[in-house]
Amino acid sequence: MPIDAPAAPSPQAFIRKHIEIIIAILLGLTSIATAYVSFQSALYDGNMTQNYTVGSNLSTEAESLYLEGNQQYVQDAQLYDRLTDLQLDTQNPDAAIAAAAQEKYDIIYFQSVSEDFDSAIQWADEQNAADPELYYSPLDNEDYQNSLFGGYADAKAQASETIATGDRANGLSDRLTLNTVLMALSLFLLGVAALVKRFVVQAILVSVAVVIFLTAAALTASIPTLWL
Repeated sequence: MPIDAPAAPSPQAFIRKHIEIIIAILLGLTSIATAYVSFQSALYDGNMTQNYTVGSNLSTEAESLYLEGNQQYVQDAQLYDRLTDLQLDTQNPDAAIAAAAQEKYDIIYFQSVSEDFDSAIQWADEQNAADPELYYSPLDNEDYQNSLFGGYADAKAQASETIATGDRANGLSDRLTLNTVLMALSLFLLGVAALVKRFVVQAILVSVAVVIFLTAAALTASIPTLWL
């Protein structure tokens, strides 16, 4: 009579027989994953610190540019008032006073009026000539103000963007830290399972540890990887 082949062990029997090896493998995988998540969290912390530092420096630079532009704006406003007074004096009935005022006007204009402010003055003169019912000030000219405060606006926008990048890195770092805690909890449960002798208890601890680990791994996978 033919001899029947031995029946293949059931999955439960196989797991029961190799439970220690399975736990050891899971401990190794979880330890590696925990180290990786912790490393990524540290990288995001460094990224956050770097962006905050750069953003803070850019904010300081932006404020400096604003103060510089504002100082020039105040000087130009005072200069324009002076030029306006001299321009009125050029219309004085006394020819000598008018000539002296025109000479002063020309000298001050040549020495003190910048190219951008000169363009703004010409723009204001054209607008006032075309629409006498309204008054146009060169100080309100958009191109002129951009020449004074454009650098500030660019630096401020870059600073805000850099700080926002740091905020995002901070949020991702916090999420990675949570995932590290979850994986550490999974390690703890697997460590306890390795010491327990009852198979049922081991199976429960391992199952819970695997669920926690897979949840943390899925959450980690949704976060972009940083490289050195």
